Amino acid sequence: MFTFRNIARCARQQARGYATASKPQASKAGRNAAIGGGATILALTGWFANAEEKAKEAKDKLVPPTKVLKPDEWVDLKLVEITKINHNTSVFRFHLPEDSAVSGLEAASCLLTKYKGPNMEKPVIRPYTPVSDDEQRGYIDLLVKKYEGGPMSTHIHDMNVDQRLSFKGPIPKYKWEENKHNHVALIAGGTGIAPMYQLCRAIFKNPNDKTKVTLCFGNIAEEDILLKRQLEDLEQEFPQRFRAFYVLEKGPEEWKGGKGFIGKELLQTVLPSPDSENIKIFVCGPPAMYKAISGTKKSPKDQGELAGVLKELGYTEDQVFKF
Repeated sequence: MFTFRNIARCARQQARGYATASKPQASKAGRNAAIGGGATILALTGWFANAEEKAKEAKDKLVPPTKVLKPDEWVDLKLVEITKINHNTSVFRFHLPEDSAVSGLEAASCLLTKYKGPNMEKPVIRPYTPVSDDEQRGYIDLLVKKYEGGPMSTHIHDMNVDQRLSFKGPIPKYKWEENKHNHVALIAGGTGIAPMYQLCRAIFKNPNDKTKVTLCFGNIAEEDILLKRQLEDLEQEFPQRFRAFYVLEKGPEEWKGGKGFIGKELLQTVLPSPDSENIKIFVCGPPAMYKAISGTKKSPKDQGELAGVLKELGYTEDQVFKF
């Protein structure tokens, strides 16, 4: 029976034969044949190794993955990689206990992080939405912007590889199902893009989901536009269903997008109208954005009254969701 191990064993034996055989009168053609034969065997060895790896990956996909996070129990995960995005934002990769495991999150949900410093009376707990795919096995990626005086964001940015952070979840936000709405609008600011991207991924990776998506994304400067490459990829792949509009508070002269803040004029122009059938508008960003666009939430479970620009434009409370 031909197996990878048998092929590898033959390769080693023949390689030793080529190296030790004493043939002082061997012709050039013979030497070339020997070299060619060795190269072929090595190529086959590599092919079989790759085939075995792919077979293992396929087998892993058939086995339901373990869901690591639990809503009522903290789990410590190890930081394994840090990727700097800009001057104050990085992606932090945390390894799951098993390479085949998943976080257990789904659109749209988040997780909680917990940290208690040596001089802190109470631990700090903050929510984050990973930017890695919910079905990603082996790790989760957190996109974290460091805020001045922010205890959790500062702690995460001060972490070193191999240190651990406590996680709990998932925390359900807005249960998504394919074609739940005909058209959704996403109004995001800064790292508020994370739950919006989670929702976009769920929509566009499902071939049965035909939902249209419009994104309005506000930032301070061009370098602050997080996940821009991923968003541009969605625009190129789904030009009839996904449109993104960027607004910069401090846009350079050559900037062709909006300048200032996301406001009434832009939203009135690009959002589906309030009388459109089966639409939903999602808002996520800093407190000032909530106040201006939709009004603030009273608590994680209380959406509060609809206010701001969206109310002025005629949208109703059941058409708007505040992350």
